[in-house]
Amino acid sequence: MELDPLLLSRVQFAFVVTFHIIFPSFTIGLASYLAVLEAAWLKTGDEDFKALYHFWTKVFAVSFGMGVVSGIVMSYQFGTNWSRFSDIAGNILGPLLNYEVLTAFFLEAGFLGIMLFGWGRVSRRVHFFATLMVAFGTLLSVFWIIAANSWMHTPAGYEIRDGIFIPVDWVQVIFNPSFPYRFVHMVFAAFLTTSFVVCGVAAWDLVEGRFIRRAKIMLGMGIGTITVLAPLQIVAGDLHGINVLEHQPAKIAAMEGHWETKRGAPFVVFAIPDSEAETNHLEVAIPKLGSFILTRSFDGEVKGLKEWAKEDRPPVFIVFWAFRVMIGIGSLMVVVGVVGAYLAWRRRLFDTRWFLQLCRLASPAGFIAIIAGWFTAEVGRQPYVVYGLVRTADAVSPVTGGSVATSLLLFFLTYVVIFTAAIYYLLGLLRKGPVDAPAVSLEDRRKRPARPLSAVEEKFGMGD
Repeated sequence: MELDPLLLSRVQFAFVVTFHIIFPSFTIGLASYLAVLEAAWLKTGDEDFKALYHFWTKVFAVSFGMGVVSGIVMSYQFGTNWSRFSDIAGNILGPLLNYEVLTAFFLEAGFLGIMLFGWGRVSRRVHFFATLMVAFGTLLSVFWIIAANSWMHTPAGYEIRDGIFIPVDWVQVIFNPSFPYRFVHMVFAAFLTTSFVVCGVAAWDLVEGRFIRRAKIMLGMGIGTITVLAPLQIVAGDLHGINVLEHQPAKIAAMEGHWETKRGAPFVVFAIPDSEAETNHLEVAIPKLGSFILTRSFDGEVKGLKEWAKEDRPPVFIVFWAFRVMIGIGSLMVVVGVVGAYLAWRRRLFDTRWFLQLCRLASPAGFIAIIAGWFTAEVGRQPYVVYGLVRTADAVSPVTGGSVATSLLLFFLTYVVIFTAAIYYLLGLLRKGPVDAPAVSLEDRRKRPARPLSAVEEKFGMGD
């Protein structure tokens, strides 16, 4: 059996991205949460905020490290599996990815050491500034990565010379037509992902009857964030969908499961799309709602997949169901936020056991929604790697299917070992909970009685 290098390269990249996105999507929101916790401690002097900060800092450190490791592997594939794509689009994507390293990653890495190990060694203001810079660095990283990815969906600010993309306007390249919608959508998704994890941990502690006050702080902050951001994420997703309709109508047709162009198109709630027969089986739909959502008119026209040749359509089944998983979880997030706000108003948030159990079960919801969203976006872009301009088949490296299969197998085995160990360690940290932090402040260190210097310290002047 001959192995298809294109299919295997796509599977390998999807596999690596799926694992990688778990950690950045968590650390983006967690970094900002840490900044809020430290600010609350500095303002109030409440030791519970300090303990929570140290607890989540440990989780952040492990997650950040795993994100870096998996991200490096992903970037190497541009040269190993997608070298033709690198040749074609490297003049644009190369600088964007380099900007992410030179600005965001260096900023994060530079201040991460102070954030993790500077407690008690630098002043409170310097430490808080380091935390803020790490949080800003994570958002800056999102900015550059989404700019690069959005350009692949809605290319702008370029010209093509001898088959090579040449940037002519970097403002248009970065702020391409889909960038603002994707950036906001991703940041909201990351914050919601972190909020659900925080709520899940808090709910676990409340059910188990430990760290009660600290768990209440976490749950209150998490529910407050979800209550605000979940509805805003629905709005952001809706605006993003209208932008996709304008620039990638074939993707919208696949997301909605529409085969025929029609006015008053329904919203398909459930179906089993059949690409061969070009129809849906077991379809359950709400009349005219699809047109209203996309065109703001119950009689608006929505193009169907038959408007495009079969070779120009995305894989419908994956896109259709990934989209429904994403919006289903988004709706669940809104429900959790509304119910949580109501229980908080009734002063029942912390002792309503069924809601606490719901928060525990929903803690991975953000990860699932983000993965489903990326599958919707990236599979929906097919068969193009740069939408409408470069086909994915023309971007793959001239490698054999056997070599890609071998590397895929090695990646799989390595990721199983490394990620299993990392997740096991993270779960251990979460089970341990926000115990009192042993760290001392710089002021406390200065109050310590002087100790005798060792011979080495005295010789080299290494005293405090």
